[in-house]
Amino acid sequence: MATTSSKSDERPAMNSFPVNQEAARWLALGAIAGPILLTLAWIVLGLMRPATKNEWGVSGGITGMITQPISGLGLGPNGSLFNAAFLLNGLLIMVGIIGVFQSIEAGERMAARRACAALLALSGLGSVMCAIFTVDSFFPHMTGFLLGCGVPVLSFLATGLFLRGIPRWRRFGTWLLLGSPLTLILLALFFATFQYDTMAAGLGVAGLTERILIIEVQAWYVAMGWLAFRRS
Repeated sequence: MATTSSKSDERPAMNSFPVNQEAARWLALGAIAGPILLTLAWIVLGLMRPATKNEWGVSGGITGMITQPISGLGLGPNGSLFNAAFLLNGLLIMVGIIGVFQSIEAGERMAARRACAALLALSGLGSVMCAIFTVDSFFPHMTGFLLGCGVPVLSFLATGLFLRGIPRWRRFGTWLLLGSPLTLILLALFFATFQYDTMAAGLGVAGLTERILIIEVQAWYVAMGWLAFRRS
């Protein structure tokens, strides 16, 4: 009787997931596909674009990757292709986060699980906003950037604490806690190098510091997606 009661108590936790475990496992791959797509887009489209001067500095080529933020690729030649990659990156990340958290059994901590998923999904929403509002629409575009690369300072901290309470995810949760201050440092470094006059002159390293920041933030999503896919 005790065994039957114990199994009965476990069923609600398992059945509380609206997406079955196998589907969640494959959805989690979105957190891998989105960042890979965006990274390939700014590398390939950046190298394809000639190093031409514009109001934001030198666009295209190796020089553009160093001096100009990736948002500059959303303007001019192949801008629509890059914005499409920006959009898909955001949508795939949001789908991937759904898959990741549907694969995690949270027991009685369902509210915390939803909150962490929502915070992490804001980064994907930021990418979508950057795709819709190019750098010419500076304030909504910057809002999207802050959602994509600023909110993770909080979301990585909250999610790391949450995952440390789940045995199979405890080690990754500990590492993710380190991702919060690291993201904050890289974000501060980017803003310290983001100087319009310097970029307009084709100088500076704002493009490099932003790319390092974006790679670091999205690498955590790739890791979450891979672990959810492998462990489900």
